[in-house]
Amino acid sequence: MLMLALSGMRTRWITFVGSFVALALGVGLIAATGLALAATFDAPERGPERFAAAPVVVRAADHLRVDTPTGTRSKPLDHPGPVGPGTADRLAALGRTVADRTFPADVTAPRTDTEEPPTGPAVKKPRTGADPRKSRTGQDAEARVGHPWEVATAAPYRLTSGRAPAAPGEVVVTTRPGGAPLRTGDRVLVRTPAGNAPRTVVGTVAGRGFEDAVFFTDDEAARISPDIDALVVHADATAVRRALGPDSGMDVLTGHDRRRADPDPDRDARALVSVNALLGTAAGITLFVSAAVVASTFSFAVAQRRREFGLLRTAGATPGQIRRTVCAEAVLVGVLASAAGVWLGAGAAPLLVGRMTEAGLAPPWFALGDASWPLHTAFWTGVFVATAGALVSCHRAGRTAPTEALREAAVDSRVMPASRWAAAVLVLLAGLGLPALALAVDPGDLLGRKSYITRPMLLVVGFALLAPVLVRPVGRLLTWLPARLPGATGVLVRENTAAGVRRTAAVAAPVLITVALAATLTGTVATLEEARATEARTATTADFVVTSGREGRPLAPAFVERARAVEGAVVSVSRSTAVTVLEEDTALVTSEARAVDPARLAAVSELPVTAGRLSDLDDDAIVVNEEWLTTRVGDRVTVWLGDGRKASLRIAAVLATGTGDNGVYVTRRNAGGAGVDRIDVKVAEGADRRAVAATLHTAGAATGTRVTTRAEWLAANGPGTNDQTRTGLRMILGIALLCTATALANTLVMATSDRVRDLAVLRLAGATAPQVLRLVAAEAVVAVGVGAVLGGVVAAVNLLVVWGALMLLGVMSAVVVPWGTLGLVVAAAVLLAAVSAVLPASLALRTRPVELAGARE
Repeated sequence: MLMLALSGMRTRWITFVGSFVALALGVGLIAATGLALAATFDAPERGPERFAAAPVVVRAADHLRVDTPTGTRSKPLDHPGPVGPGTADRLAALGRTVADRTFPADVTAPRTDTEEPPTGPAVKKPRTGADPRKSRTGQDAEARVGHPWEVATAAPYRLTSGRAPAAPGEVVVTTRPGGAPLRTGDRVLVRTPAGNAPRTVVGTVAGRGFEDAVFFTDDEAARISPDIDALVVHADATAVRRALGPDSGMDVLTGHDRRRADPDPDRDARALVSVNALLGTAAGITLFVSAAVVASTFSFAVAQRRREFGLLRTAGATPGQIRRTVCAEAVLVGVLASAAGVWLGAGAAPLLVGRMTEAGLAPPWFALGDASWPLHTAFWTGVFVATAGALVSCHRAGRTAPTEALREAAVDSRVMPASRWAAAVLVLLAGLGLPALALAVDPGDLLGRKSYITRPMLLVVGFALLAPVLVRPVGRLLTWLPARLPGATGVLVRENTAAGVRRTAAVAAPVLITVALAATLTGTVATLEEARATEARTATTADFVVTSGREGRPLAPAFVERARAVEGAVVSVSRSTAVTVLEEDTALVTSEARAVDPARLAAVSELPVTAGRLSDLDDDAIVVNEEWLTTRVGDRVTVWLGDGRKASLRIAAVLATGTGDNGVYVTRRNAGGAGVDRIDVKVAEGADRRAVAATLHTAGAATGTRVTTRAEWLAANGPGTNDQTRTGLRMILGIALLCTATALANTLVMATSDRVRDLAVLRLAGATAPQVLRLVAAEAVVAVGVGAVLGGVVAAVNLLVVWGALMLLGVMSAVVVPWGTLGLVVAAAVLLAAVSAVLPASLALRTRPVELAGARE
């Protein structure tokens, strides 16, 4: 069987080259994504940064810990408290202590036409240029954080120029490539919670990558931010813990635990989870597309060889021998293609990781490890996919009688055996039944990324299994008009499409997969973005919306005070916080929340209330959404606030779930120490809108705060703003398109090369070479059209499921169909199909038609 398989591969090398390329490409992509995925598991543990040189760091506990019947559960606190003065005094008796204070300190650099060369480490005269205080909107300000200079040694930071700050108005700044070109002697405007003031840069330190800092004198930092955020203690950790006692509410951090005091210490873990999810999805899509493509290719290859197998059966070959021959060919192709794919994947993995870091999909420090298991996994996956893809085909090849094979060689018939019917029906029932069940039980589950990425695959498989049955009616629909036009081309295209069902189905299958995935993924993401934008448009009725523009940053207190005093406007000030609840005594669940003034909230918003009244919200109440376990108005729920305090609050109102952005509402007393980060302003009836806008803009210009209208705010937070999501989506679709393009070209080259007799008969009947080439191209385009129609049906079903889920969740939003993406995908498929069909046909037409017509396959 091995020699027979080798002989068959040598004589039908065109058939196997396409399968080899498709499988090698799929294995290469699996290997590359697998190596990158393995790097997320083996990523080195990052050490402390801000306090890398500090012996002991004391700070308020940043995790909520709750004892449950199943053990202690923990969740990060949204607003950990400060280190109290009494605690600082007690620890000062153990050794030298350094108080760290962290606060916003945005810097507006001077504007100059030319740069002056440095003249030395001493403080220079201020440069000429625009007065930094004349920044109109603060958009030129660079976001930085402020610290006292004494804590700089805890990182450690080292002066690269100038000196330490010694008086109010003097600062030291970090420098980094690509940042503001600040140098010793610069006069800059620094915006802090205490207000805006010009300051002189008296020194610079090299940035360490985790923050852009501004260092003040210790006294000035204490004036700007009186609370102590962390305390560096130069003493023994055991003595520190003994001095604090077991119930102090303080964490004593040493060694690697000091990283918990870094800015956003969980950012690396979140980044790895995001990379892991993206690469896992990409690997899954690659495996699915590769398996479908290889199975379709082998199925078509076996269908092409029916006459060959019929002759072998006539010569005495048994069904088992035919099956073993096909399986041996698949294993040989699988082994060779998988080996080539592993080599390609190993070389492509560094490029993939580099591209992900450049696009912001992975953190800058992310790099490949030395794991080898992804290469082994990719190799054996390729061999398994090739073998499994050929099993069904070889079974059909072996069970066909010699006379049946010879009789079926002319026209495709009985293209759907009972087993394939059963498989198609079962898969379609699962593809339709699971979403229907989710719509009835938990519509919100259908909006998750895992759901809308994996759900289309069942329908794709189902329609691909039914493709031989659907090809004829869809093909006749697409060729209805061309068949009625003058000339024979339209009629021939219609009849050839109907007669060559397997050929048309093999070409349509990869197009079906590509169109379905592209339309479903991009359409679902766009629909969800539009739904969120619709929720925002409906919920926000304010005329002006002011936010800090930077996550976690509060608005300037001076602006908040001025905004509250605006005449002729209703001003609603709110804060971002969080509340945590213990569900079923087993799991802590944290929900985003906003602390609002209930009396003013109704004037600037229209929230989707399903029960209760927003006006009943007070310091003893909470507004929840329908995702909470307890949603009956009047019931009390036990929650932990953003600073860890435990509270029992009454449910005042319940909001619709929506897309998940309808969070929880509490009052300022339950905000857990959060600062104001959003202000909604509604112009009162009869008031002068222009006067209100002018007052807000004046206050914004004085404090470096940008004031936006409702339309501007909605545009900035509308569809298409999440670049990372769209980049990751394009990466996944690019992988699928690459596999599909290879399969499409391969199948058409195989199909066209196998039709040399048909082409010769057309030439002998009087058709010219250009007419034959136009016919071949038209048939390829119709086959692509069949795949596009079937893929569009799959996408339509999935998008309707998403729309139905949104309707059940209370979001009245339209379905967004990605016509542009679909047009590009279909146009690329049409162009590739036409070229892949015409090129081998034109080569075949160089031989005399009489010789082709008399040639044997």
